[in-house]
Amino acid sequence: MNKLLSLILLVLFVGCKKDHETKEVALNLKQYTIEQFMDNEAVSGGSFSPDNSKLLFSSNRSGIYNMYTVPATGGEFTPITASDSSSVFAISYFPNDERMLYRADGNGDEIYHIYMRDTDGTITELTPDKGARALFYGWAHDGKSFAYGSNKRDKRFMDVYEMDISNMSSKLIYQNDKGYNINAISSDKSLFALSKTINTNDSDIFIFNRTDKSLKKINENQSSNAVQDFTLDNETLYYTTDDGSEFSYVMKYNIATGEKEKVMEKSWDINGIYFTHNEKYMVSFINEDAKNTIEIKEMATGKNLELPDFKNGSVTSVGFSRDETMMRMYVGGSNSPSNLFSYNLETKVLIQLTDVLNKDIDANHLVTAKVIRYKSFDGVEIPAIYYLPHQASANHKVPALVLVHGGPGGQSRQNFSSLTQYLVNHGYAVLAVNNRGSSGYGKTFFQMDDLNHGEKDLQDCIEGKNWLAAQPEIDANKIGIMGGSYGGYMTMAALTYTPEEFAVGVNIFGVTNWIRTLKSIPPWWESFKDALYKELGNPHTADSVRLRRISPLFHTDKVTKPLIVLQGAKDPRVLQVESDEIVEGVRKNGVPVEYILFEDEGHGFVKKENQIEAYSSILKFLDTYLKKENKPIDGEMPSKEIEAETP
Repeated sequence: MNKLLSLILLVLFVGCKKDHETKEVALNLKQYTIEQFMDNEAVSGGSFSPDNSKLLFSSNRSGIYNMYTVPATGGEFTPITASDSSSVFAISYFPNDERMLYRADGNGDEIYHIYMRDTDGTITELTPDKGARALFYGWAHDGKSFAYGSNKRDKRFMDVYEMDISNMSSKLIYQNDKGYNINAISSDKSLFALSKTINTNDSDIFIFNRTDKSLKKINENQSSNAVQDFTLDNETLYYTTDDGSEFSYVMKYNIATGEKEKVMEKSWDINGIYFTHNEKYMVSFINEDAKNTIEIKEMATGKNLELPDFKNGSVTSVGFSRDETMMRMYVGGSNSPSNLFSYNLETKVLIQLTDVLNKDIDANHLVTAKVIRYKSFDGVEIPAIYYLPHQASANHKVPALVLVHGGPGGQSRQNFSSLTQYLVNHGYAVLAVNNRGSSGYGKTFFQMDDLNHGEKDLQDCIEGKNWLAAQPEIDANKIGIMGGSYGGYMTMAALTYTPEEFAVGVNIFGVTNWIRTLKSIPPWWESFKDALYKELGNPHTADSVRLRRISPLFHTDKVTKPLIVLQGAKDPRVLQVESDEIVEGVRKNGVPVEYILFEDEGHGFVKKENQIEAYSSILKFLDTYLKKENKPIDGEMPSKEIEAETP
């Protein structure tokens, strides 16, 4: 009895202490500017130099992504590139010397080219073919060449080339006439693992033998399959599949005998696995309730490595040195941007290499995401990620936003977002919904919105609004909807087809005319075209009737609530005309519309200057039309258009 009483008192004490800490944060909460939030640094990648003394990575600390190096033992960053226009993303050090590979496109047009930086600082464009995109596929195991894809022969398909790094000459090693996706190449370069996406939950994988030109299909049943890695001896292919299961698991396939064996299964999707250079470790990525979980198995013992305990943070990605003695890790969470660490696997020495959170921001003032679930109109359970401002309470109700991810088929995840934290810091609750059709929750849920976009998935978002409205801390009359790409489409669908449900809309490069978008997809998406048509509809058939019906552009007369639209002029996926025309159509209703166009951005805003302009404009819009009375100021209908000049 005494033990039970002690336990109850302990629980009450911990609960009271937590409530007290929450109130303390709310009382002392500081609101930060968008400049302060965007002064958080974003870092990505991490390739070890041949001697493991340095890491090569990308950072946006200059306002635009450039390449930097940092000592693996910690220290100052050394800038390697100084682009002031197109972002530069590091690929890798060369295996045996300190030359570097990187990629860049034309301000977001996604036509990537591969470049080499020599040890003397000289830059050479290795894939100079105008209008052709190039993708790095990986180093040969002997380190003497690398494979890359290019669509210079046929803009629809990526052929595979091998570049000899002794003289930087390249040769065609696989001509891709059927539109396969290139997923893996065996260490002896004789085998190619290919895939073909058929539908939302139907993708086939194949092995192409360069020696006898044979093509062998691996999966037997309709299922979602993804190539992962060949073994070093070229005898086995690892792949993930959901054949006979809701979630993806790992299989290995004996190439000579055709025998298959299940080697790993979890209660969530295993998104991928790979082997380190000499197969000392196998790395697995598990999508656990919208959060990345990583397992690293030592192949000799079959045991998982014990990773350092980061308390409130989690390991989001890892990479290894070529000799498998060093590992780099990114560690972060919904309330913390990811930092880069180096970890010596032999000495167990862990070193934090970056400190990306702006020193002006108190980490206690950021909000930790909470996973919630609610029932939709037909009883389907919808998962969502909830951010509640510290200052919110039953006595201080706050406005809220339903946030819809990109896709279709994307997923809102428990990752750090400067925009989300900025809005929450300024008193907006955010519910990032994973409506039906989102990935990560089983194949049945994933397929639920096929040929149904703008209908049941929209109802899921409305039920998310209803869930928010029922929360005691939320002002039920002040709930808006926001999203980018597919999420932008959902924003416009909500304002068009359910015009009284949401108080405002934030459309970030959203599709508004499905017929045009599906007809104008980039040529290099040819291998996905049929799958897109099966999920969304074929604009060249009778499906066009339905596509027109669900395209907000043709129904702008129904929009009655304030709208802000943001668009990149270089966007190859959602063309600028999509936003131009929706703005023109809605303005005819006398509805407040703001339009922000960035001339030097594509599908997503990567330059800090533009992010600051975009996100501060969103907050000003919300403060005017959502937080305050939702009616025109002084009886006027303001309209604002901003064009951000290319730096």
